[in-house]
Parts: sequence; C-alpha cells; structure tokens
Amino acid sequence: LIKARVRVEVEYLASLSQVIPALGDVFEGDNLKRWRAVAATFGPADAQRVKSIEATTNHDVKAVEYYLKEQWDALKLPPIGREYIHFGLTSQDVNHTAQPLLLAECARDVLIPRYTDLIAALKERAWKWRDVAMLARTHGQSASPTRVGKEFAVFASRLQACVDQLRQCSHSAKFGGATGGFNAHSVAFPSVDWPSFGDAFVRDVS
Repeated sequence: LIKARVRVEVEYLASLSQVIPALGDVFEGDNLKRWRAVAATFGPADAQRVKSIEATTNHDVKAVEYYLKEQWDALKLPPIGREYIHFGLTSQDVNHTAQPLLLAECARDVLIPRYTDLIAALKERAWKWRDVAMLARTHGQSASPTRVGKEFAVFASRLQACVDQLRQCSHSAKFGGATGGFNAHSVAFPSVDWPSFGDAFVRDVS
C-alpha cells in the first residue's frame, strides 16, 4: 500500500505539471523519468524510511508526502515542484486511489492469469477423462453414474463465470479534495476543469 501511495503521488504531480503554468518547466529533460523512478524502484528500505517518518508525523499519508519531498531534494529537481507534492489533496484521495489500483492490478496481473491457467487445465482433463465413468452422489448417498470429465467441465464452467465477473468489476476511486468538490484546486486555479482532470488522472494512473 505504501508503494501504491507513492505511485499515486508521483503521477499526480506529473499530471499537475500539465495544467499548472508554474510547473511547466519542472520536468524538462529527464526530470520526469527520474521522478517516476522514485515510485518504480520503491523497495523495502524506502518503505522503512516512510515508516520512520510516520513515527514522528503519526500520519501515514503525510509520511509519504515528506518522504517524496526528501526524494525531490535528493534528485535536485526544481524547488517550485516540491511545494506542489500533495497539492489540494486529502489523505483519502491518495488511499482511495491507491487501494482500488492494487485490487485492479491484482485481478489483472495475478488472479485472472492464474485462474485462466487453472480453467485450461480443468478443460484438458475434462476432455481426457470424458469417457471415464464414476459413481455420483446425492443427499449423502450413491446416485446415478456420471463421468469424471463432465464433473471437471462443471468446475471449469463455474470458474469461468467467476473470472468473467472479475473482469467486469469496477474499481472506482475517490479523488476530489477533502469534500469531493476540488475546492482548494478551484480557488487556486479557477481556469482548470478540475473534475475532468480528476477523471483523467484516475483513469490513466494505472
């Protein structure tokens, strides 16, 4: 979760640079690549640093913000960008974007591929054992005969239905400032269409 929070904050600042004039030159050259590497290379030692900051702040998301400001300084990036890390956000903007991101990527990269492999294995055995008879059971007693292959096909079909549902799951995020109206954003930069910005950011962050 800490790594996902870092990723959300890193990408948020990158997106801000597209709409806030003061940030227009912040990511010149390879600056954006170096900034994104903070999230891409985030590891256990980095997470421990965040936790050590949290011991002082007593606030998990604020600790991420301070960690990223440390990284910004270490990379010697333009000072103006540092002050826009976490600009206008509340903690739940970060949490409620990071958590659905984790769930969506787990489904896409872990669960669906593994279940797909399992379904293929079940189907293979269903065909292989299509003529193998077995005694079925019902109500705790022996029943009409069935075939081993048919039973494997039943489980393959059921699991496929689960995978289809998993593919269709919506992973919505909450992203709009403390009360969901982009209030601080709109006061600071009234010319920006912040709801559209938020929709685009949540869609593209994955």
